[in-house]
Amino acid sequence: MTLTPERSDLLESLGAARFFLRNTVRGLTDEQARLRPTASELTLGGLIKHVSGIEQGWARFVTEGPAAVAAPENEAGYEEWANGFKMLEGETLSGLLQRYEEIAAQTDDLVRTCDLDASHELPPAPWFKPGARRSARRVFTHIVAETAQHAGHADIIRESIDGQKSMG
Repeated sequence: MTLTPERSDLLESLGAARFFLRNTVRGLTDEQARLRPTASELTLGGLIKHVSGIEQGWARFVTEGPAAVAAPENEAGYEEWANGFKMLEGETLSGLLQRYEEIAAQTDDLVRTCDLDASHELPPAPWFKPGARRSARRVFTHIVAETAQHAGHADIIRESIDGQKSMG
C-alpha cells in the first residue's frame, strides 16, 4: 500500500515523539527507572508504561469505540488505572519497552490502514465535552501530543537522576 503524505506525516510524528521518550531511558537500570527524584509521583518506568497504555487505549478507541477509553467504573478499575502509572515489582524496563514497541507497531499498522475520517463519540468524562466525537486522525495527533508531553516529563526526571538529558 502506498502511503499518503498525511499518513506518512502521522507516522513520522509518532515515531519522533516515541524516540524522544525511549531515548530518555537509555542505559538505565530497573532501579533507576523506579526512582522518584522530583516532587512528581511519576517515574521513568511508569511513564513508559503509562504512554504505552494510553496509546493502546486510543488505538482501541479507533477500532472499538468509546468503551476503550472510558473512565474506570469501580475500585478495581481505578486501581488498575492507577497502576498504569507505576513500574510495579517484577516489571522490568526492558519488558516495558518491548511492550511499548509492540503497541507502537500495532498503532502504526492502524495509521496505515484505517479510515482517518471514521469517528466515535467520546465516553462521558469531566474532560470531554458531552456529545463530542473524535476522528481516527484526531486520535493519532492526540497520541503524538500525549507522548511528547510525557517525553518532556521524562527528560526532567532523567536529568534529576543522573544529569543526562534526552538530547545531550
